[in-house]
Amino acid sequence: MTIQNHYDLIVIGSGAGGGTLTHRLAATGKKILLLERGPWLKRERENWDSRSVFLESRYKTQESWTDGRGKAFHPGAHYFVGGNTKVYGAALLRLRERDFEEVRHQGGLSPRWPIQYEDLAPFYDRAEALYHVHGQHGLDPTEPPRELPYPHPAVSHEPRIQRLHDDFARLGLHPFPLPLGIRLNESSPERSECIRCATCDGFPCLVRAKSDAEVTCVEPALAHGNVTLLTEAKVLRLETSADGREVRRVVFEQEGEEHAVEADFVAVSCGAVNSAALLLRSSNERHPNGLANRSGVVGRHYMCHNNSAMLALSREPNPTIFQKTLAVNDFYFGADDYPHPMGHIQMLGKSDEAMLEADAPPLAPGWVLDKMAKHSIDFWLTSEDLPDPDNRVTLDAKGGVVLSYRANNEEPHRRLQKKLRSLLHQIGCEEHTWFAGQIYLGKKIPLAGVAHQCGTVRFGTDPETSALDVHCRAHDVDNLYVVDGSFFCSSAAVNPGLTIIANALRVGDHLEARLNGRAS
Repeated sequence: MTIQNHYDLIVIGSGAGGGTLTHRLAATGKKILLLERGPWLKRERENWDSRSVFLESRYKTQESWTDGRGKAFHPGAHYFVGGNTKVYGAALLRLRERDFEEVRHQGGLSPRWPIQYEDLAPFYDRAEALYHVHGQHGLDPTEPPRELPYPHPAVSHEPRIQRLHDDFARLGLHPFPLPLGIRLNESSPERSECIRCATCDGFPCLVRAKSDAEVTCVEPALAHGNVTLLTEAKVLRLETSADGREVRRVVFEQEGEEHAVEADFVAVSCGAVNSAALLLRSSNERHPNGLANRSGVVGRHYMCHNNSAMLALSREPNPTIFQKTLAVNDFYFGADDYPHPMGHIQMLGKSDEAMLEADAPPLAPGWVLDKMAKHSIDFWLTSEDLPDPDNRVTLDAKGGVVLSYRANNEEPHRRLQKKLRSLLHQIGCEEHTWFAGQIYLGKKIPLAGVAHQCGTVRFGTDPETSALDVHCRAHDVDNLYVVDGSFFCSSAAVNPGLTIIANALRVGDHLEARLNGRAS
């Protein structure tokens, strides 16, 4: 094993957390090493090919994890520079103010966070500016207060989605433009990097117009001579000082050889599952249950949301190309007929034949799937799952990931699905049905769907019940930080991406002070 250079900071993982943190600290002049287990994602025609992306899983890892019953599965994870943001839908929403408080759900309590919305609000402003977020304030009835307007105007609806918006408004709802991180200029389309294609949600962006962590943060950070990126460098373990109080070495594998690097500070940003797994793999005499795990919570309280996709099919075609522009939060915290939170509704990217084929019966005719796709309106529904200590990441005998998860708080999600079906019925979809009656195709996202992973290395003020302090520094390891969705205390019911980004900026401010000797 070779020992390489000493760095001021090593960041492990280049996604929403690690990529943003690296960008935030790049201008400090400090010597920073960014380690990414994957390669650069190749720009190629297949980036925009539905069959390659959805049927052949061209960009998903072929790594196997194991569920709680010992069954192997391939997670929907993407190991590239930029992490999972390379294929995310770029829906960048703030958590609501009440999401930081204790909230009672039908299935139990969502706990209070050790920080509140106002602590994160200025970093949300900065995150939206950095990731080119488009939106419109004042339309979402649950939105939190903000000091600054959105940095870019809301993305416009195409005619069919505008009509859906108007129909929802006629029913007394408050539909609003979904906040999106894309490099779109609708006032000067000839200058716009984004071309409003149909291959955004779930696809890599061939024209580099999606605000993913590679384009937005990693590449600009590398323009600073003090930042180094190593790709295809999988971190195996963290080694501590003899007293266990500091990480001394980061051991990684590259091209079949082990290497070690040293740093004053280390930030783990591998995603909630892999960050927990790395800490567990780094157990030693001082940390026999895993690094920073005196509390026993590392790996526990895994959350991923109760998510489902719903496709409404009708006789009227839906020619929309860029569909992911509309959201509804009227049932986020409940309704007149149900006192508990239900969740969030947003549009999905427009489905096509290949996407439907991925979940269709083996002999389903292609022409049927094509016609279904052309007549579908596609929705994504998100409800909060609650932190359960038995929903957790552990390791098998060979150090592989075991992800044990049992869904909870499911009734609110069923009610949210029912609400949406009722709404579509009320706006007259059944008058134009292609089939004998109104048809909805619903798909609950399985265990392998880890896009919204969070909660496995929670932060808090009590070292007996949390692994990290309020700055996301490990209680028991002075120079170790975890900067991804692991720190979440609850999952709320909106996409976690913007909160991960905002928190990385918050931690970056703290780390800059420590790097300069101004904070303890």
